[in-house]
Amino acid sequence: MMKLDINDTFAKELPADQDETISRRQVLGACYSYVSPRMPANPELVHYSDELAKELGLENDTSSAAFLGLVSGRTVYPGTSPFAMCYGGHQFGNWAGQLGDGRAINLFEMEHGGNSWAVQLKGAGETPYSRTADGLAVLRSSVREHLCSEAMHHLGVPTTRSLALVLSGDQVLRDILYDGNPEYEKGAIVTRVAPSFIRFGNFQILASRNDVTNLKLLADYTIRHFFTGISSAGKEKYLEFYQEVAGKTLEMVLDWQRVGFVHGVMNTDNMSILGLTIDYGPYGWMEDFNPDWTPNTTDAHKRRYRFANQPHIALWNLVQLGNALYPLIQDVPAMEKILDDCNSRFDTRYHQMMQAKLGLVGNYDDTLHDELQTVLKASETDMTIFYRNLSNVSKSDLAADALEKVRDAFYKPEEIRGKIKAGWIRWFTIYLEKVGREPISDKVRKTRMNLTNPKYVLRNYMAQLAIDAAENGDYAVMEEFYALLKNPYGEQAENEKWFAKRPEWARHKVGCSMLSCSS
Repeated sequence: MMKLDINDTFAKELPADQDETISRRQVLGACYSYVSPRMPANPELVHYSDELAKELGLENDTSSAAFLGLVSGRTVYPGTSPFAMCYGGHQFGNWAGQLGDGRAINLFEMEHGGNSWAVQLKGAGETPYSRTADGLAVLRSSVREHLCSEAMHHLGVPTTRSLALVLSGDQVLRDILYDGNPEYEKGAIVTRVAPSFIRFGNFQILASRNDVTNLKLLADYTIRHFFTGISSAGKEKYLEFYQEVAGKTLEMVLDWQRVGFVHGVMNTDNMSILGLTIDYGPYGWMEDFNPDWTPNTTDAHKRRYRFANQPHIALWNLVQLGNALYPLIQDVPAMEKILDDCNSRFDTRYHQMMQAKLGLVGNYDDTLHDELQTVLKASETDMTIFYRNLSNVSKSDLAADALEKVRDAFYKPEEIRGKIKAGWIRWFTIYLEKVGREPISDKVRKTRMNLTNPKYVLRNYMAQLAIDAAENGDYAVMEEFYALLKNPYGEQAENEKWFAKRPEWARHKVGCSMLSCSS
């Protein structure tokens, strides 16, 4: 029997829904509703994170029936009461009212090694917040979330984690393209882990209902457990809290921009109060450098959540969080100053991040940045490969030599001629002049750049290869990518085949380019 150190603070310190049925309803005066996971038909452990299991003290339990029971929802750990959170949110810029954990069930909070973790199942059945949905998830979306959560962690991007992926043994009906042709798919469950799953929307729903009593309870709880450095009182406490959340959020998005990650659904209900990447739906890594790209088919027209717009959306979402916290602060100028300062700090940090990507200690300016953006977009250029191979450029190179060293990043090398080639030569001439004035050696610059620019990321076509194999009962591809992405900044010469541009067959294949929210 697994021995867990349970400490359910959220459920103990915040008000519960008094109705314990799973009937869809508006949940008032409460932060969560008690709900039990659905009994899976025939659960099968597909994959687990060995590193996270060790962090949780479960490394010796992963092959046990008790572990499978826990991560499949088949058994409830003794003395715990699973629940679903109540929250609201803005979806694609519009207030959607109550949303909540429609298919996420929080099992418990546990402590191990001096850390506290909330453990949650995604795809384990209906809750009062499921609306017209079934509360389930399918294998393809679950593979994507499981792999990406751990990949992001090893990239150094703040994120929720994934402990395990389980087949439920149930068939789940989904319309993957939203074209009126639903099909049955394999049901699956992901065990998500984070210090907390509280979102911007948890505060928004309470403020929208003028439930200031519970809004204050939730804010005080969050500060007490997750922002322990805040010692102020009164409105200053909540202002400091707002400032901390804003800072964490923008640092997270800065990391997204650094590695080329596009979240795809930056609704306020998908924004973690701890600045963690949460809810891996139609995400993607930019293949060819296109700041206007979004991986979300639902967002294909307006492109609200495109790569270039993510910092602006983060600020917009922070404004909505500020509106929710206003009843506790009631000081608009002070809140606006926090946002203005955050915006300025982001600009500074973005400048520093881009300087690091280019391997410069100094000598970085807007002209170098803007001209690079222009040439990257002039023809299809793989963002990951370009920045990684840029570290091979030496101070002694001529511009033409440097251009040759990044040639593998071009999807259509034959296009690098005429005006396009001249643009690249001009940019490399400026870049090499700046590199030549740097106080660090080529070797030191390369080492630094390779710790900033990953070599391996979970490209959509790779995730789809893992999904296709898993659908046929082959989990070796998933394990291969899991191991590969534990060391995304390492050379891994034996895995060089994955340091490659998206193959042509994946350009328009479902699951390899844009994706729907269907899961």
